[in-house]
Amino acid sequence: MTRTRSDSAHAAEERPGKRMKINQCVGTVERGSERQVETSSNDIEDVVSKFDRSNSPSSARSDLAPSPSTQRVLKTIVTDFSPEESNPFSPSNRLEEKTPSIKSKSSKDPSSSSHLYIYQRQEYDEGMFVYDQPLPVNAHAQPTLRSAMTLYNNAVAFVGCGKYQEARLWFDLALTQLALEAQDSQVPMVTYIIHHNLGHCWYRLGRNDDALKSYSKALAIAQERNIDYVHVAACLNCIAVILFHNEGNTPENVLVLFKHVEKVFRTSIGYKSRQVATVLNNMGRVYYLNSKYDLAMEAYTEALKTREELLGTSSIDVAATICNKGQTHHQRGELDCAMECYKKFRQIALAQLGSNHRDIAIIYKCMAEIHREQGDNDKARFMYESALQSGRAALGPFHPDVASTLNKLANLYYEMHDLDTALRYYMEGLKIERVALEEGHPHAIVTILNVAQIHRQRGSYKKALENYKEACTLQLKKLGPNDFSMASILSNIGLMHYQLKDYPVAFDNYQEALRIQRDHFGTDDNLEIASTLNSIGLVLFNQGTHELALGCFNDSLRIRTKILGADHRDVAILWYNIATIHLERGNGDLAIELYQETLRVERIALGQKHHDVILTLQHLGLVYQQRGELDQALVYFSEALEIESTKTENHAAVGKLYNLIGNIHLQQADTAKMMECYSKASRVYCHAGKQAENLVIAGYNFYGLSKLHPPCAPIA
Repeated sequence: MTRTRSDSAHAAEERPGKRMKINQCVGTVERGSERQVETSSNDIEDVVSKFDRSNSPSSARSDLAPSPSTQRVLKTIVTDFSPEESNPFSPSNRLEEKTPSIKSKSSKDPSSSSHLYIYQRQEYDEGMFVYDQPLPVNAHAQPTLRSAMTLYNNAVAFVGCGKYQEARLWFDLALTQLALEAQDSQVPMVTYIIHHNLGHCWYRLGRNDDALKSYSKALAIAQERNIDYVHVAACLNCIAVILFHNEGNTPENVLVLFKHVEKVFRTSIGYKSRQVATVLNNMGRVYYLNSKYDLAMEAYTEALKTREELLGTSSIDVAATICNKGQTHHQRGELDCAMECYKKFRQIALAQLGSNHRDIAIIYKCMAEIHREQGDNDKARFMYESALQSGRAALGPFHPDVASTLNKLANLYYEMHDLDTALRYYMEGLKIERVALEEGHPHAIVTILNVAQIHRQRGSYKKALENYKEACTLQLKKLGPNDFSMASILSNIGLMHYQLKDYPVAFDNYQEALRIQRDHFGTDDNLEIASTLNSIGLVLFNQGTHELALGCFNDSLRIRTKILGADHRDVAILWYNIATIHLERGNGDLAIELYQETLRVERIALGQKHHDVILTLQHLGLVYQQRGELDQALVYFSEALEIESTKTENHAAVGKLYNLIGNIHLQQADTAKMMECYSKASRVYCHAGKQAENLVIAGYNFYGLSKLHPPCAPIA
C-alpha cells in the first residue's frame, strides 16, 4: 500500500540509440586529374590557369573584387600574420618556411562530429587542389628557377600518389629556390601556387590550422601582386572549406565567401562550369549541416545537373552529389527519394571504388536507416551487417566507423527488444572505442550509458551502477563537476542506489543533480528540475520523511502543472504520489480524493484502456478494501477487470484481478462467487504459464475479518 510512482523523466537515462543523430554528407568537387591544360606557352600564368574563360569576360573586372561583407569576413576569420610574415619575399622567409607545431584540435573531428560527412579524403576533392599539373621547365631560365620548377613538379607527383608529407617537403624546397630569384617576374605566381598546394597537403594531413595559414599566404600574394582574380576566388573557396570544417565559424561567414566565389566563377568562367558546380556542392553542405534543407536541395540539384552534363553519369563526383541529395531528401522525410539516390550512389561507387570501401559502408548505413524508419527491421539489419563487413574490410577492425556501425546494430536490436544481442554489439563497439578514441570521448560515454541502460532494464542494478559511475568519472575528468551533462549521469546513479535501497547515497546524487540543474536553468520552472524533485521525494518517502517528501512532490506538481497543464500524465504521477503520502499519514478520505483525481487525469491524457488507468483502478479498490468498503472496492476491481480483459497481452494481470475479486466475495461470505472467481483465476494463471500457488487467498482469518469488516461479522 505504500507504492509510489516514478516517472520516465526522473532517471534522465540515456536511452540506447539516443546518440547524436549521425548523417553522412559527401563533400566533393571535381577531381584534378580530369582537368586539361595547354602547356605550349612559357608564360606561367597561362600554364597554371585551369579556368577556361574563352567565352567569358575578363576576370579583372572591378565588380569581382570582394564586397565589403566579404572583406569583413576575411578580416575576422582568416589567419593573422605579422607584417614581416605577410610578405613571402621578405628576407626571413627566403630560406625556410617554418612548420608550426601541431595545436590542440580546432577542426571538426569526423569521429565526434554530429554529421559524419566524408572528410578530407582523396576520392573527393572540394576544390582544394586546383593546380595539379606540372609546370614547364624552360631551358633558358635561370638555374635556380629551373631547379624550383623541377622540385615543384616532383611535389605534384607525390600529391598525385597521396604522399602529402613527402610532397610538402618538396614544395618547401621549391620555395627555398624561388626565394633566391625573388625578382623574376614568374616567381610571384609560382610562389602563390606552391603556398596554395601546401595548403592542400596540410588539409589532407588533417592539420587545418596549418592549411589555413598556407592558403592565407597564397591569398596575400595574389592580392598584393594583382594576380588574376579567378585565382583569388579559388583560394577563397579553399579557405571557406577549411572554415566550414573548423569549429567556431558561423555558417553565415562561410556562405559569404562561397557566394562571392560563386559570383566570380559564374562571371569569369561561365554558369555551367565544373568550378561553379564545385562551389554549389560546397554551399549545399553548409546549408545541409545547418538544417536549411530546401536551400541545400537547390544547390545540389544545380550542381548535379552541371556535373552530369560535363563529367558524365558514371563520375564519382556525380555520385557524391547524388548522395548529398539523398541525405537532404532523407532529412525532409522523403524516404523513397532518398533511397533512390542512395542506390544510384551505390551503383556508381561500387564500380569506381569497389565493395570494400569506407563510403560503401557509409551508404549501407544510410540505406539501413531508411529501412529502420520504415519499420522493416530485417532489411535494416541486413544493411547494417553489410556496412559492418565493408567497413571492417576498408578500415580494419579497430576504427571509430566500425564502432559506429556496431552501435547502430545494437540500437536496432534494442528496439526489437533483443537485449542480449544489443548488449553484445554495444560491448563490441565499446571495445573498439576504448582503443580508437581518446579517453572520455563522447561516443564512448554514450555507449557506456547504453550498456548501463540494458543492465538496468534487466534488473542488474549493480552492473548498471558500475557503468554509470565509469561514465561519471570520464565526464567529470573531461568537463568538470558543473557541466550540465553531469546532472543526467548523477540522476541515473541516484536511481540505481534507489533501486538497491541505498537511500542516503541516492539522495546525495539527486541533490547534486538538482544543484547543477538549478545553476544551469536559473529557475525552478523547468521539467528536468520537476523530475529531479519527484525523484528526491521518492527517496525521502522511502526513508519515512513524509513531510519533506510531500514538499518535493508539491513543488514538482506546481512546475509540471504550470508548464504542461492540469491534464498531463506527468501531473497524474504527482497526484498519485501525494495521495500515497496522505494515505500513509492516515488521511484516507483525502487520499481517495487525490487518487480519483489521478484517475481523471490519466483517462484524459492516456485513454480509458491504458495500463496506468487499470493500475489506479486496482489501487483504489485495494484502498477501499482496507477501509472495509467492500462494495466500492468491488466496483473498482470489476472495472479494472473489464478493461484488462480486452487486452490479450497480459493474461496474468487478468488472473490477479479475478483473484482480488474472489477475495472480496470471500470477505462477503459469498462462497459461490468466491469459488467461481478463484477457479477462473487458476485457469488464467495456468494458461499464462504460472503455478497454482500464485493464487492468493486473503480473508479467511474470520476473527480479523470480523474486526476489520463488521458487516461480515454475523456470517463469520
